[in-house]
Amino acid sequence: MKKILLGAVGLAVVGMTAPAGAADMAARPYTKAPAPMVAAIYDWTGFYIGLNGGGGSAHKCWDINNDLGAAVTPFREGCHNATGGMAGGQLGYRWQSMNWVFGLEAQGDWANFRGSNPNQFPALAGATNQTKIDAFGLFTGQVGYAWNSVLWYVKGGAAVANDSYNGIVTTNGLVLDSAHQTRWGGTVGTGLEFGFAPQWSVAVEYDHIFMGNQNVTLTSVVTGLPSRTDNIRQDVDMATVRVNWRWGGPVIAKY
Repeated sequence: MKKILLGAVGLAVVGMTAPAGAADMAARPYTKAPAPMVAAIYDWTGFYIGLNGGGGSAHKCWDINNDLGAAVTPFREGCHNATGGMAGGQLGYRWQSMNWVFGLEAQGDWANFRGSNPNQFPALAGATNQTKIDAFGLFTGQVGYAWNSVLWYVKGGAAVANDSYNGIVTTNGLVLDSAHQTRWGGTVGTGLEFGFAPQWSVAVEYDHIFMGNQNVTLTSVVTGLPSRTDNIRQDVDMATVRVNWRWGGPVIAKY
């Protein structure tokens, strides 16, 4: 009987101490699962509008082929660069497929490209040929490749320029004859654009315009009659800085 009582007491002691020992054991801390990495993807899709400014140079060569209504053997009157500044705006639309970006754009700029050279045609000794471009327009398609918020693109299409031509007296600047022309050609260019906010980007761009050769007839300011016809070759190089605001293509968070 004594052994039975001692065994019961031992079991009771063990039963009382076991829960206390379990309670003294430290609970396993709760660890929150790490958040997944999120990569911000800049989406170039959408309409955009912006401003641009810069400068450039138009290379022009004049070859006379008609003087006072009489055909003459083509003679090089000289070449010059008409240089100056430009400012304007652009409007376009882009759509992105994977890393490739495609677009269409119209650009218009006021310009002040001026240049001149002494006339080397013997019959016009003492005169200077003077040119000015006061406006440009570009209508282009684009293909680009994007690295997130960095876009490199090439563009090409049609170009138009508003040209003025004057023959002036070298010594006093008196205008002898003049002509005005809206001249069409082609253009190619390239640019690098950086998205610095979800809807804003800044770019640097270079464009070359091919205007080719065209006959231009200048009219005498005295008689109002054609004074001469020159075949004028023109090419334009220009560089601009552009700022665009885009809508319709937000930044996408991709997991």
